[in-house]
Parts: sequence; C-alpha cells; structure tokens
Amino acid sequence: MPPSTPKPTRIAVLADSDTRWKWGALTAARIAPGPSMEAATREDAQAGPELSGFLLRGRATPTARQLAEVGVTADSLREVTAVEFLRAMTEEPYDLVVLALVGGGVQAMLHGLKRVWEGHPKRPVVVTGYVGVVYEKLADGLLLRHGADLVLANSRQDAERFRAVYEGVGADASAVTEVALPFLGGASYAGEHDPYTVVFAAQPSVPDNRGDRTYLLERLVRHARTHPEREVLLKLRSKPGEHTTHIEELPYQKLVQRLDPPANFRLVYGNMGEVLDRTDLLVTISSTAALESLHRRIPTVVLTDLGVREVLGNHHFVGSGCLASWDQLDAGHRPAPDPQWVARQGVAAGGPPSGAGSYAAAFDTARERITKLLAQPGGLPPLTPYYTPETAPGYLPGILARHHLGPDGSPLPGAPAADREPGPVRQIVRRAARGAYRHGVQRVAPVIRRMGEL
Repeated sequence: MPPSTPKPTRIAVLADSDTRWKWGALTAARIAPGPSMEAATREDAQAGPELSGFLLRGRATPTARQLAEVGVTADSLREVTAVEFLRAMTEEPYDLVVLALVGGGVQAMLHGLKRVWEGHPKRPVVVTGYVGVVYEKLADGLLLRHGADLVLANSRQDAERFRAVYEGVGADASAVTEVALPFLGGASYAGEHDPYTVVFAAQPSVPDNRGDRTYLLERLVRHARTHPEREVLLKLRSKPGEHTTHIEELPYQKLVQRLDPPANFRLVYGNMGEVLDRTDLLVTISSTAALESLHRRIPTVVLTDLGVREVLGNHHFVGSGCLASWDQLDAGHRPAPDPQWVARQGVAAGGPPSGAGSYAAAFDTARERITKLLAQPGGLPPLTPYYTPETAPGYLPGILARHHLGPDGSPLPGAPAADREPGPVRQIVRRAARGAYRHGVQRVAPVIRRMGEL
C-alpha cells in the first residue's frame, strides 16, 4: 500500500487590515505544526498548511490592490462580519485560528468563539499578537488579547513586558510566547547601489498633523536637492481613499502637490521587502520597516527632528544607535546600530548576516506549544478571557456590541445576516457608506478641527 499522505493543518486567519492580514497569514505559516513555510513554497505545496483567509468588514478592509501588494496568498479568502466569521467556525473544522485584529476585535472574537464552541469535544488553538512595535496602550491592548491560547511577542523585550502586565493584574501569563516578526528576511545589505538610494518609510498616523508631515516632506525633498546624485524615495502604504491599519487624514500624495520636487525624488508603493532590496539608507519616524531594515543590515535612521516622544513611537528606539536628524543625514551621517539592542528586538539575533540561523528557529517554541495543545487528551478547555461581565461590566459590553455581540458572546438581534452573500443593492450601499466615511475622515474632520483651533 502507498504511504498515507499527512493531513494538512487547517488554519483560519481573521484580519481587519492589509498589514494585519500580512502578519496573520505569515505568522500562521511559520507556527503551523508540520512542514515549515519554506517547504510549503516548493512544488510539494500540498505538504504545507491549508490557509483560509477571512477579512473583517470595516473601514480598513483591504482593497484588491492592497492584497496584491502584500503578496500573501491563501487557499480561500472572503470578507465577513464578526457574526459570519463565528458561524464559519462552527461549519468547518480548523486546527488553528489566528486573530490578526485590533485589541477590541480580538476580545469580541474570544467571547464569540467561547460561545460557539460550547459543548464541542475539540476546538482549534487560538493565537493572537501584534503586527509590529508595541509603543502605546500596552496594558489595554494586552488585556483585550488575554484569553487566547498563545499571545505572541515579537521579541524577548516584548515577552518580558507582556508577562509583567499579565502578572501585575493577576492574570495567567502562560500564553505569552516569544517569536519574531514573521516578515523579516531578504538578502543582507551588500553595499551601495548605483544610484545610492534613500527611502523614507511613511506612516499613516505618525505624525498626525499637517505641520509636522509637511516639515518631513520638505526635508525629504531638500535632501533630494542637496544630493542630486542620490535617488530619494517616499515609500507610501496606501493610495488616497484606501485605509490601512491606521487612519490617514493627510496623505503625503496631496501634500507633495504643493511642492516642486526634483527629478531624483519619487513616490513608490509596493512590497516593502522589494523596496528594501534597493535601499542604501532607510529613514522613518517609528515604522516597523526600521526593524525589517535592521534585520538586513541596511543603514537605518529613526528621526529625532520632531523630538523623541511616546506619541511618535520613536521612544521605542532609545538605545538602538539609530536616532538621528535630517541635518545629520544631509551631512552624510551613517548610523551604527547597537548589537545588544538589536538582539533584544528579535532582529538578526546571533545569526549569520542573512538572519537565517536563529531567526528561522524563532518560531519553534510556538510551533511546539501548538502541537502539544492539539494533541491534548480530551481537547482544550474553554477560552477564558481576563475581561468578563463580572470583572469589566462597564467596559466589555460596549466592545462586544461594536461587533453585534451580546455580553455572553451571542449575536445581538438585528446582527448582519450570515446566511447569504450581500445582494447588488447591499453592495452599492456598503460602498457608498465606506466612501462617505473616508470623505469624512480625510476632508471634513480636518476642517472641523482647524475651525475649532481658531
């Protein structure tokens, strides 16, 4: 008899934005029991996990262009409401569920999943975490994620902070599991390109005001004029009208129209890894792109021009050796990252220049824990979030209601129908509503704020 083919691990990833879809799908592939993600990308793709993607309907639901730019594929991919996702979790058997959502979304799904899996002899392992650097709302975000079987920390430093928060409120911290950012990789920096290329990695929400964003743009354009022999690129996350993980009220595409940039200055989109392939100097305020760049040994600068402040997130890079200003960069400064700081961030820690050594093993612990949980006799116990109607009666109901769930995790009356695809009229109304929302965020809200400052 021919040998039996191992049953592929079935994974469901629920994401609410393009970047969280990228994090969730790549993380799922790296932590899935059985063959690694690398094995799954070879011709023997059947050996890899079976990935079902679910995109949570909302303001940041990624467009087809954004999904193509992320470059992560799935065996199936569809847009759902929270209630539709919960129903899908009862209709198909999964081994692993990855919640790549904001904290409130994770909390709502934990309560909803606890309800729909009541009485089931076996349930999937539930995993959640963060898409990048955690520099704000640490306690709030962590407690909203508590209850998952694994709460992933992208570095040793984050793992220590996460455990301290959970233990500090008397919550079980055993779910915290150290991994690394799943999208690190690519060729190590091998020397200057021709032309020398400077990339500014923009962020949708940092900084959040016109004056600061205009300043950064003007300095980038000035750098291009000061160094006409260099190529200066402004790497953008989304096009006007699209949303990503954070709301962008003042797109750089609109601000640059008031300037007259030189020929060696360009706006670019696309996969960050592909842009880094031609980068000689990566500049940002606090983007996770800085960690991708450091992992590849590319000279990386975190700007201090607007101060080193928690609201900007660049305080996370204190001690990194990467903090510098545009004046220093214009004068030719090249930063030297501190190796101990870099190692604590889970970036190319102790491995060869490509980061293929210890980085490849960074997900072993999570994979082993998931394997043991799936093999646990009698299945897994019910999910037990820290927040309950008893511990947070003034907070939890509102979080659940935003996803049309009641205090017990069951759908509220009038929740969106989960038994059919939206008809043409519903699709038109939904598109119109999204357009109105985006117009309000990008056009009306800034005007109201300016009027309020008069």
